[in-house]
Amino acid sequence: MKSAKPERPAGLPSGATSEAIVNALPHPVFTVDGDDKLVGANVAAEAFFEASLAVLVRHRLQEFVPFGSPLLSLVDQVRTRGSAVNEYRVDLGTPRNGGERIVDIHVAPLNEAEGHVVIMLQERTIADKMDRQLTHRGAARSVTALASMLAHEIKNPLSGIRGAAQLLELNASDDDRSLTRLITDEADRIVKLVDRMEVFSDERPIEREPVNIHAVLEHVRTLAASGFARHIRFIEEYDPSLPPVLANRDQLIQVFLNLVKNAAEAIGDSTDGEIQLTTAFRPGVRLMVPGGPARVSLPLEFCVRDNGPGVPDDLMPHLFDPFVTTKPTGTGLGLALVAKIVGDHGGIIECESQPRRTTFRVLMPMYRGGRATEKS
Repeated sequence: MKSAKPERPAGLPSGATSEAIVNALPHPVFTVDGDDKLVGANVAAEAFFEASLAVLVRHRLQEFVPFGSPLLSLVDQVRTRGSAVNEYRVDLGTPRNGGERIVDIHVAPLNEAEGHVVIMLQERTIADKMDRQLTHRGAARSVTALASMLAHEIKNPLSGIRGAAQLLELNASDDDRSLTRLITDEADRIVKLVDRMEVFSDERPIEREPVNIHAVLEHVRTLAASGFARHIRFIEEYDPSLPPVLANRDQLIQVFLNLVKNAAEAIGDSTDGEIQLTTAFRPGVRLMVPGGPARVSLPLEFCVRDNGPGVPDDLMPHLFDPFVTTKPTGTGLGLALVAKIVGDHGGIIECESQPRRTTFRVLMPMYRGGRATEKS
């Protein structure tokens, strides 16, 4: 006797099967049988494990997770209790899937098949990204207040110090003249530093328009290749179908010029230095932006990747904070300024770093028509 097809719930279009619904989920979902053998997986799970369904079903779960992973004990626990369990912030990273992969795990029994369990993973990357972005914005606000104070309390006295040094220089001996010049040079250096910080206190609305990101990146590459990165090989991997980004072109140039310069300085004098510029469309990331309650989609991904030594682990949590730098002569304001500009555009910037593979990833909203000028 031929089995009847499962009825489709009312309201769903023709062809919207349970399999299609599960495949539409952005989170990895997969099923294992009583022997921990994978028997089903959605598209997101194939991407997470970097293996097709045909490959996955030939293996047991132990072959795709770290040795002794808590996930294995969670599966056993679900079978014993017969109820769902959750575990948060578990590392499922292996050499197969590219290192650290922090996830929240949800495991539930499949009552229709004895011993079978369904596992859903929720990667912490995006959640942590949102948390860190709020931290970056808080850091930018603290620099804003500091910049306003410095402009008033430091620049005016510096002007008087510089003027006095110039007057002393008129009647100074040759030996003393070198000291007065040192005073004026140092005063000018401090003024330049304060001027850089005053950018943080600029709260004027950003003039935005649809911008071709590839034209911006090509301009930045040309500037870099003819100057500070002339000894470095550039690799470009662009999605030509990418829609425009709603942004200020000059500020985008400043963002990516800072990121490329940062990458070039990390590479140093290495003879095999490479900087990779990539663009891609990544639907699914949404973020609450300043100025309204609505969540904005950030599907445009722009990356600057270098093969330098990487960012020290102790520096990573504070990378976008002001005055944080590994350079002997750096001010630590470059990446803080980048974070502010990206945040003002309603976007996200994130860094992932391993030796010889450091990636700065910028997620931005795309242009959807309507007004080109908006207040951030």
